[in-house]
Amino acid sequence: MTAPRNRKVVEGVHKMTPSEAFVETLVANGVTEMFGIMGSAFMDAMDIFAPAGIELIPVVHEQGAAHMADGYARVSGRHGVVIGQNGPGISNCVTAIAAAYWAHSPVVIVTPETGTMGIGLGGFQEANQLPMFQEFTKYQGHVCNPKRMAELTGRCFDRAMSEMGPTQLNIPRDHFYGEIQTEIPKPMRIERGAGGENSLHAAVELLAQARFPVILAGGGVVMGDAVEECRALAERLGAPVVTGYLRNDAFPAKHPLWTGPLGYQGSKASMKLIAQADVVIALGSRMGPFGTLPQHGLDYWPKNAKIIQVEADHTNLGLVKKITVGIHGDAKAVAKTLSARIANQSLACDQNKVERAATIAAEKAAWEKELNEWTHERDPYSLDMITEAQSERTPTGGTYLHPRQVLRELEKAMPARVMVSTDIGNINSVANSYLRFDEPRSFFAPMSFGNCGYALPTIIGAKCAAQDRPAIAYAGDGAWGMSMVEIMTAVRHDIPVTAVVFHNRQWGAEKKNQVDFYNRRFVAGELDSESFAGIAKAMGAEGIVVDRLEDVGPALQKAIDLQMNQRKTCVIEIMCTRELGDPFRRDALAKPVRFLEKYKDYV
Repeated sequence: MTAPRNRKVVEGVHKMTPSEAFVETLVANGVTEMFGIMGSAFMDAMDIFAPAGIELIPVVHEQGAAHMADGYARVSGRHGVVIGQNGPGISNCVTAIAAAYWAHSPVVIVTPETGTMGIGLGGFQEANQLPMFQEFTKYQGHVCNPKRMAELTGRCFDRAMSEMGPTQLNIPRDHFYGEIQTEIPKPMRIERGAGGENSLHAAVELLAQARFPVILAGGGVVMGDAVEECRALAERLGAPVVTGYLRNDAFPAKHPLWTGPLGYQGSKASMKLIAQADVVIALGSRMGPFGTLPQHGLDYWPKNAKIIQVEADHTNLGLVKKITVGIHGDAKAVAKTLSARIANQSLACDQNKVERAATIAAEKAAWEKELNEWTHERDPYSLDMITEAQSERTPTGGTYLHPRQVLRELEKAMPARVMVSTDIGNINSVANSYLRFDEPRSFFAPMSFGNCGYALPTIIGAKCAAQDRPAIAYAGDGAWGMSMVEIMTAVRHDIPVTAVVFHNRQWGAEKKNQVDFYNRRFVAGELDSESFAGIAKAMGAEGIVVDRLEDVGPALQKAIDLQMNQRKTCVIEIMCTRELGDPFRRDALAKPVRFLEKYKDYV
């Protein structure tokens, strides 16, 4: 792109086109990158992106663009912006915007629409675009008059931040043209406080009496830049810190009070420790149902503990779990205030602080020992697959590798300051036990929306926002097939990333349900594929096939060297056994019942 002429925001009332008003409002909000595919619907505005200092990064598919905007926002703490052609280009983004919604990412999706004189006539690429996103956006702005372009654009950017989630700016394509008098609004950012005096007082009283306090650090700790305040509170209390489901970066893993994530494939240490809690401080966490389900045979959520929930969104207070005290406030401000108020108090938990520290260390050591020894899954079907794999050879003459052993080796080889995105699926979910981070804004997953095709485009967006940090995506072969074309985006636009593809030739998560509930009647679960490393090379990236355990760590190190020192994207294809991890939802399925005679054998 050409060098920007002027990034200074236009002040005062000026004559301009609506396109200029739109672009200048982007400039006022600090937008320097956008993701999408070019289209005639917004070409008048796109024509002046470059002189305004805005780069439109073209993608292969618009779902990838919205995921990139999500990753960009989650790393930078600023807006991620996605745009596309009206109709099919916009409808392609729905899934990714839903994922951003559940990640609380400040993504702004700009949706150019059919021109006002054609709405309702069934013209080319016409669609009613606001209903598509109403469930997955915090605010929808529709430019009903070109004179309101700057106003509504600015409001979408403001609300994405204040509401902590995606917003939609819908613009009829003819509203980019004409002449208006307008003023570019200054960004408005809401400052959140530490909550109400009564709730803070009640929380302090509970903490004073607690003998085994536990902190549950959620996404609000990351988004609110509250890690240091969370650490200070934990150290004052001597409280173990468990992290929310897929919020592994909410507390530094090197800290002795860190115990790992809750939820699916989480840390047994965290589960056993929170089970002992008499007071839980849910700091920036909604305690979502999927993130607190029983796991590893442990129904760990403490039944009698007093819960102090801290939430910036008051509608989440007491929504999922019964709470004792609800604090409507910013995680950073609340943690800082609570620490100050108990700093010089005599607390019940002070009396057994040393004993509690020993309990924390012992549970962590026991979990690490179990992970080291947990080299493969143990159900009968997986054992059959292991036996089969021992007699099989990979296409390159190696052996199929056990996923848990691979994940452990990858963990050991992780570089400093790494960012990791994981897709949904069996092996990726098992990775939850092995991913540890020492700084926030490092871990990205599709959260409870759980869509496939997430990891690669999201890590590309993250890398775009943090070029100095190593960026790695984890994906299974099924999810990889949905998004691997975005390797071309990384190569074309010099956004080097590393992708690790677990090639086990199946839809593993759903296949596990067929093992447990449908007597191993496998339908539509097999995935025989060509070499993903070979496909990566055809798209201009490097490709490495790994089928020996001792090569896992060196392969990752080589790929990171290519990424950071040679600016090359690399796909590592891990040849894995077909063993299966624990199912996602034991509570969501039941043994089948059949009534018709021809189906009686299918039980």
